[in-house]
Amino acid sequence: MTKASPAPPQPQPQQPASPQQPQQLGAPRATAPEGTAQEAARSARRLVEQGRRSLAEIPHPALSPGTNLYGSTKIFPDFQAEDGEVYLTLIHGIAHESSVSFVALLQATRALRKGFETVVYFHGPGAMNTMATRGFPHTGDSAFPGQLNINNQIETIIREGGTVYVCRHGLSLHGLREADIIAGAIPAHPSDLQDCVIHYSRRGAVINSTFMI
Repeated sequence: MTKASPAPPQPQPQQPASPQQPQQLGAPRATAPEGTAQEAARSARRLVEQGRRSLAEIPHPALSPGTNLYGSTKIFPDFQAEDGEVYLTLIHGIAHESSVSFVALLQATRALRKGFETVVYFHGPGAMNTMATRGFPHTGDSAFPGQLNINNQIETIIREGGTVYVCRHGLSLHGLREADIIAGAIPAHPSDLQDCVIHYSRRGAVINSTFMI
């Protein structure tokens, strides 16, 4: 009796190979986080140590408060106005973009208190200094120290008897409304600027012209 020979093994179907994803150029490779918590702590201690070392290299401040750094000799006399003298200030400076406008107002205030007939004329971008709408979040609020310095100084000059002009064309250049200028500031026609200078020049005025480009 013959034995039946075993059936030959059937080939197993091969699984199709999964396509490899192409590596993107420039894509960051995943790496393990650098350092450990101990290394981070050591690095922080080194920074503190280096900071202390740098702090101690040159002792500072070198001078105590109240130390006299500059002499106090005034070279020119503290002139006071003579009868009829005029001090004219022209301001062409953007509010808060430089010290031009504010310093000019301080000088004008000093002249006023010396007895000069004092006139301030804002023209060009200087017109924006006269806005009564300055403030944040409400008009009249100072969002930072000094935000209303210019307004306060203009109001001081007007209150103490000075004259303040503001060019209407200067207002229009920046979309500013005449209805929003500081109380007591006098709106002026664009052609008044030149005639103002002629008028006060003929009167022998001291003219301080400030200009910001």
